[in-house]
Amino acid sequence: MNHLQSPVVWVQIKPSHRWFPRPVTSALVLCIGPLAISLTAASDWPQWRGPNRNGLSEEKGFVKEWPKTGPELVWRASDLGRGYSTPAVVGDRLYVMGSEGTDKEFVEALSAKDGKKLWSTQLGAVGNPKQNFPTARSTPTVEGDTLYALGSDGDLACLEAGTGKVKWKKSLRSDFGGKPGAWAYAESPLVDGNTLVCTPGGSQATLLALDKKTGAVVWKCALPEADEAAYSSAIVVQSGGVKQYVQLLQKGLVGVDAKTGKFLWRYNKPVSVFGANIPTPVAGDDTIYVGSAGTGGGAVKIASKDGKLEAEQLYFGPKYPTAIGGAVKVGDYLYGTTGTALECVEFATGQVKWEDRSIAPGSLCYADGLLFLHGENGDVALVEATPDGYHEKGRFSPADQPAKSNQMEKAWAYPVAVNGRLYIRDHGALWCYNVK
Repeated sequence: MNHLQSPVVWVQIKPSHRWFPRPVTSALVLCIGPLAISLTAASDWPQWRGPNRNGLSEEKGFVKEWPKTGPELVWRASDLGRGYSTPAVVGDRLYVMGSEGTDKEFVEALSAKDGKKLWSTQLGAVGNPKQNFPTARSTPTVEGDTLYALGSDGDLACLEAGTGKVKWKKSLRSDFGGKPGAWAYAESPLVDGNTLVCTPGGSQATLLALDKKTGAVVWKCALPEADEAAYSSAIVVQSGGVKQYVQLLQKGLVGVDAKTGKFLWRYNKPVSVFGANIPTPVAGDDTIYVGSAGTGGGAVKIASKDGKLEAEQLYFGPKYPTAIGGAVKVGDYLYGTTGTALECVEFATGQVKWEDRSIAPGSLCYADGLLFLHGENGDVALVEATPDGYHEKGRFSPADQPAKSNQMEKAWAYPVAVNGRLYIRDHGALWCYNVK
């Protein structure tokens, strides 16, 4: 969760010859080639930010304009528990996380047809219940008949997707000396081949790779800075022949070798003054865009120097998308919100093409030439993804929105547009709309 405007940085990263609660945010860009990780059919949304962790869907056939009352409501579920978890959608099921009080946090499966609950499995207690907004934050990751979920207190579980039965379970805190940020764990687990990647934080296993089938340790990356885990989720990139996991920690952006966990490089600039590094980096071609609360953002390129990879800063400024709701890259352009506006930015140069203040800040996803936005005020909007200007094609406010725990809390769950449906979650309420 995060937003507010702040500066931005561009850093050059030249490949090495070796193979080896409501804060503010900013943005950082990194020149590294992305490596897409798709867990299931392109028409599904099996994990955080979709098939390739970039907020994009390849699905076609969405309606291009909504009526004044909004799209048709298919169903509304209201017993999910509190939480900011975005639904993972696979076939005829949805998977989300929620909490009741401070002692019960769970992952649950719903029917995509009518929103009825199919099963619910408790993971543990809520992390740091004395902090603002204590509740579930992560999105489950689904691969085949298996589901992976991380609770806010660090309870990591592998479950049967069909029944919710636990196959194995670990604690990032007790098993790996994990050290989360003040708002507890919010990361969504990354599955890459046979490996499950997560971020305990701390001095023992700042980043961690486990065997996805057994939970056995593949490698631990113990960074000397002993960074706390932030609220971002790791992505996979390929640079200079090196497959890497790139993650935003509380003390900056890092890249580690995917095979060995060897530390490769760090960029120290994106360090939140609010302790809230939140948005997941966005990879495109040889560039990565990422946010950092209250610090700024920019682009980096990786340079090989004395046989090592180093991040060289190229650009810095305060004007780029920085909100909790992340950003998406569509073609040559980046779309996302600052604390006050939705922006279209030329991805390669950082030139702002347009901005509009009618629905911001908010979270978003993309499909079929369209941006689906969920504003922090609860409104939902449909906007053309074009650098020509802001073209809104519909807006509505979901009925019967749940009350917030305090005036600082907003609608922070990301929207999902998949299988001809638009899913909007706000704590215990989940709406399903027909947008085909």
